[in-house]
Amino acid sequence: MESEYFKGRGAQLNTKNPYLKLEYVTEHIEGLDEPLLENSATQLFKESAKKIVNKVESPDLPLMYSLNPYQGCEHGCIYCYARNAHQYWGFSAGLDFERKIIVKHNAAALLEKNFQHKNWEANPILLSGNTDCYQPIERKLKITQSLLKVFLKYRNPVSIITKNNLILRDLDLLEELNALDLVHVNISITSLNESLRQTLEPRTVTAKGRLQVIEKLAEKNIPVRVMAAPIIPGLNSEELPEIIKAAADAGASDAGFTIVRLNGAIGDLFTDWITKNYPDRADKVLNQIKECHGGSLNDSRFGVRMAGEGKIAESIKKLFSLSVKKYMGGRTMRPYNTTHFINNYNRDEQLSLF
Repeated sequence: MESEYFKGRGAQLNTKNPYLKLEYVTEHIEGLDEPLLENSATQLFKESAKKIVNKVESPDLPLMYSLNPYQGCEHGCIYCYARNAHQYWGFSAGLDFERKIIVKHNAAALLEKNFQHKNWEANPILLSGNTDCYQPIERKLKITQSLLKVFLKYRNPVSIITKNNLILRDLDLLEELNALDLVHVNISITSLNESLRQTLEPRTVTAKGRLQVIEKLAEKNIPVRVMAAPIIPGLNSEELPEIIKAAADAGASDAGFTIVRLNGAIGDLFTDWITKNYPDRADKVLNQIKECHGGSLNDSRFGVRMAGEGKIAESIKKLFSLSVKKYMGGRTMRPYNTTHFINNYNRDEQLSLF
């Protein structure tokens, strides 16, 4: 590994933002009197959002809504598809994504406003569909916690996906939601190999810690699914049965998986990362990823982009199915109950008349 390696970060560089005309560069370092220094600490940027609930317009995820209290993520997962979205804010998909976090402090108020709208019908909302709602800064800001209180107040179903054990801080709220069948939890486990996890997802909880989260949620009868995602051919694909078994032993009721796809700037970031960390197998892994996506690291095709295609993708899909059948046969996620939803729109309108 190179000596100039940013420990604790997934990305090792800032890729070019295609939406910016100007940027700082050090291409002619001989002309600098001193090094061009950059603030390496995590910075927070406040956004005054006007809307918080997004309808996902994708055939792969029909009738789905998502909510993201944070943009950017300190977890630093090198493969994260959300990196590209950081470019819309004028930042890089690389190190900026991990060090410059956009915070929506008014998220809970906006969610409540959404539930009070006369046209809103109870639908599960995914928290978060982009970056982890329980990333490190949540411990201090508690925005996700405030959102769960709103979900509970209005009795609207919520689905949570995270790889952080901070979710257990809100176990009391999850239990109250679960008593009304209003919550599903998805715990992401990419690898049980701690050495791989530390480089692939440098600021995340260990796989052991995530399995403990599954166990504690299952003990409370809270529906919990393991997401073996993303599966990276030649890197963690052989771990699929072991991940499914470990999650099943911990009490998971279901499992899901996706195959990695490296759209936009993520292709360059991942190529740089794997070349520095696993030079002996970099070419093999990159070629296998390409084989799953029609010869390219990118894949935006609806219907195949998340599961891939070809012999390698089919073998991974088969391995996943056999593992779920073997270790989770007969288990299911308890369905949501949308009949509890409280819509205050009419009542508020009537009160305004007095």
